[in-house]
Amino acid sequence: MPNLPDVVVWSIPAFVLLTVIEMISVRLHPDEEAAGYAAKDAATSISMGLGSLFFDALWKIPVVGIYSAVYALTPLRVPVLWWTVLPMLLAQDFFYYWSHRGHHVIRVLWACHVVHHSSRKFNLSTALRQPWTSLTSWPFYLPLVALGVHPAALAFCSSVNLVYQFWIHTERIDKLPRWYEFVFNTPSHHRVHHASQGGYLDRNFGGILIVWDRLFKSFVAETERPVYGLTKNIDTFNPIKVATHEYVAIAKDVKSAADWRERAGRMFGGPGWQPTPAADASAAAEGIAAA
Repeated sequence: MPNLPDVVVWSIPAFVLLTVIEMISVRLHPDEEAAGYAAKDAATSISMGLGSLFFDALWKIPVVGIYSAVYALTPLRVPVLWWTVLPMLLAQDFFYYWSHRGHHVIRVLWACHVVHHSSRKFNLSTALRQPWTSLTSWPFYLPLVALGVHPAALAFCSSVNLVYQFWIHTERIDKLPRWYEFVFNTPSHHRVHHASQGGYLDRNFGGILIVWDRLFKSFVAETERPVYGLTKNIDTFNPIKVATHEYVAIAKDVKSAADWRERAGRMFGGPGWQPTPAADASAAAEGIAAA
């Protein structure tokens, strides 16, 4: 197995440099309608990014163990050669799409991913606002390991995907050429993804490619200017609260739930899931019986 580089770690100097350049650009050429920068918000995003490096290293221990066990059991092997890297990147991006989409529609997964959407700003520092509980993503990539992709190769592809997405967190780049916008994820597409308006919610899940969204009917083009953040924003810059607030909310909802069905809905339903009121449920049951 070739010694593949940790693309994210090697890219940190570029992340810092580009973020500083964007800050200067915003200061010298402000856009009054753009979300721009705020010092506390950017500091929180950077703190979340630094924390994620530490926690991701911890979560990798059990995940690598599971992946290694599956890889050892499968008879399939995908060699890591110059001509296999691109297909592996394509496959990883496909499974990233479904992982990302799943993290928007299953509340216990959303509790992890909501961290990345919690800023009301949209700039390169927002890309660094990463969760500390990323243990929730590994099941989505098990098929790749079962098909013979080495766990180290999967980690490399995942890091390439993450690095690509850094530059699309900006309002300083307008729409790119039509052919690029059609195939690849871009700042315009990702601004939609981070928006909180109803027509933009839960759209544009792609990592590197936007074609998955076009194929699976989750694509929306940017028209009106996005309003960033959550439908119910959190008023805190405390990294610990940012990292855990949705888990706390889930725990409270589960504790106060009336029965096991409601507990399951609070955890595995969508982020906005609510139990059916008893009167409505009774009426629905009577309607079914009458039919």
